[in-house]
Amino acid sequence: MSKGIYVATIEPNSGKSVVVLGLMRMLLGKTAKVGYFRPIIEDTKNGEPDNHINTVVSYFEIDINYKKTFAFTRSEVLDLYNKGKSGDVIDEIIKKYKYLEERFDFVLVEGTDFSHENSSLELDINILISKNLGLPVIIVSQGDGKPLNEIVDNVQLAHNTYREEVDVLSIMTNKIDPQNITTLKELLKAKINNGTDVTVIPKIKSLANPTIKEIVKKLEATILFGEDMINNQSENFSVGAMQLRNYLTHLKENALVITPGDRADIILGALQANISKNYPKIAGIILTGGLIPEDPILKLIEGLSSVVPIISVKQGTFNVTNSIGQIKSRIYAENIEKIETSIASFEKHVDTDKLAEDLITFESGIFTPRMFQYNLLQQALKHKKHIVLPEGNDERILRATARLIDEQVVDLTLIGDKDKIIETITKLDIALNIEDINIVSPQQSPHFEDYVNTFYELRKHKNVNLDMAKDAMSDVSYFATMMIYKGHADGMVSGAVHTTAHTLRPALQFIKTKPGVNIVSSVFFMCLEDRVSVFGDCAINPNPNAAQLAEIAISSAKTAKDFGIEPKVAMLSYSSGASGKGEDVDKVREATEMAKALAPDLKIEGPIQYDAAVDMRIGKSKLPDSEVAGQASVLIFPDLNTGNNTYKAVQRETGALAIGPMLQGLNKPVNDLSRGCTADDIYSTVIITAIQAQDQ
Repeated sequence: MSKGIYVATIEPNSGKSVVVLGLMRMLLGKTAKVGYFRPIIEDTKNGEPDNHINTVVSYFEIDINYKKTFAFTRSEVLDLYNKGKSGDVIDEIIKKYKYLEERFDFVLVEGTDFSHENSSLELDINILISKNLGLPVIIVSQGDGKPLNEIVDNVQLAHNTYREEVDVLSIMTNKIDPQNITTLKELLKAKINNGTDVTVIPKIKSLANPTIKEIVKKLEATILFGEDMINNQSENFSVGAMQLRNYLTHLKENALVITPGDRADIILGALQANISKNYPKIAGIILTGGLIPEDPILKLIEGLSSVVPIISVKQGTFNVTNSIGQIKSRIYAENIEKIETSIASFEKHVDTDKLAEDLITFESGIFTPRMFQYNLLQQALKHKKHIVLPEGNDERILRATARLIDEQVVDLTLIGDKDKIIETITKLDIALNIEDINIVSPQQSPHFEDYVNTFYELRKHKNVNLDMAKDAMSDVSYFATMMIYKGHADGMVSGAVHTTAHTLRPALQFIKTKPGVNIVSSVFFMCLEDRVSVFGDCAINPNPNAAQLAEIAISSAKTAKDFGIEPKVAMLSYSSGASGKGEDVDKVREATEMAKALAPDLKIEGPIQYDAAVDMRIGKSKLPDSEVAGQASVLIFPDLNTGNNTYKAVQRETGALAIGPMLQGLNKPVNDLSRGCTADDIYSTVIITAIQAQDQ
């Protein structure tokens, strides 16, 4: 079940508030705690709260801190995008959303308003946000004054654009002429016939009418009388420039009277008409030109038992009239009548039972790299671990260390000469406080002799003497590995400078493998655009036999599950199913059967080709009854040559982030880096090492 829904529009003034208010009422009828989140809000003046947030939170009495309901203002997002920091925007939005997701049963997320010119950027941002939050989308559009074919084309284009990246749960087209509802619904269903729900909501006249409060704000007016009736809606307006006897015939229900401030006759006549049974009610009076009625007139008005809002503006009558015609009405917290009208309209025209059922049964198949990285960080933070980095003087190590310490993800020990490390930090201007890390030089460590003796006892049967043990413990990799063995650290990450053999040799000598594990193997987390796959083994075993391949598959499936990925294992080969012949494919077939016997509950398929494993269309054509074909999340390569080349090809050609290699099968976590690694690679590898250490 999804824990959230994303409401997105494709244009300004879409009536998105009607959908949000109706959805909130529906959700509160299904579950007790519903949160509300706007990733990006409009810039506001003088620290005013966002109108959308204020309306929803106050009306539904949601217990939530205002600052937790949004992530950025529009100008903040544009500034970060211009600086090339769009990733920071998504990371912060995920963080804020996840905070609410943990505290509420369900979260309603409202997208941006399309109130500015760059609509293509806004569309991209909304798709990116909904994708990275893993939420189904309701697309809201409006058809006020548009021909039906234009409405259909716009909706179809938006639907197709969103569907390429995210799941579209429903399309709601708003502000439609009531006589066109049935026709438009049929046209939309004919164009969008893939099961996506289609709803058409008619134009509600009262929701389109601006209130006196909105007019006051737009015109920067001063309220003279009737502030208690500031939420009156103006259905139309007329200018009082003629004689009163002629003007009275032009009054209409809920009209706004516009007249110069010195026209006492029009002012008093309109007020009298408002209380007369023979004339329609008026919404309010605007006095133009900055003119205020004389004191006797003001005193007369003050003495009336009921006064509609009377406001004064500096502009002339002509400019005021034009400005009022351009006001787009909004729904705000104090206007309870509009809120309740919106909810009633939603409930009347939307099949809320079906929509609720679709939400309950929805499961997202999207798992983006940024979602994965956020989950890794949160998992590591649950139980803080101590990781040792033997290559302490390397610039990349130090930059990754600075980031890890700043985020307080792990405790760190760097192996190396303290003076040289400080010199490197200073020279490269790395924002790392030396007091926040532990720096150890092996031979100067108070544990050095103990480590030497321990290694001697562990390896004397291999003809290791004390001098040899002392030489070994002077090596940074051996010393760091011994820290793990003795419980002075929880895991190690190395390989930025040293070879894989140099990193793994001490681990294999005395950390050793877990009970029941016969082979140490590796996986990469391949962070593709819309999913994270586990590739194994791409770094350690050149040519595993069938039994080893089966064990790699089982270990990799466990790793996937430990890191929040549902394991669906594909045993890769150059043929799919029973068609292929030859020694290589037979090995994969045998390994698959062995893995099934050892882990009968595991979803596994093999032999299977890569395209059939990851492409649903191809997978179902070749292996129609498979639970794995087309949706594999764990891909096991038959040998190191295939695995290493494939992961690098995928990484280079798709721009995928490859996290790893992560070693599996050791008693304590030791992970190897590529010598071409970046500071980001080191950062990610330290985090997965810390997570591995939580299971020890």
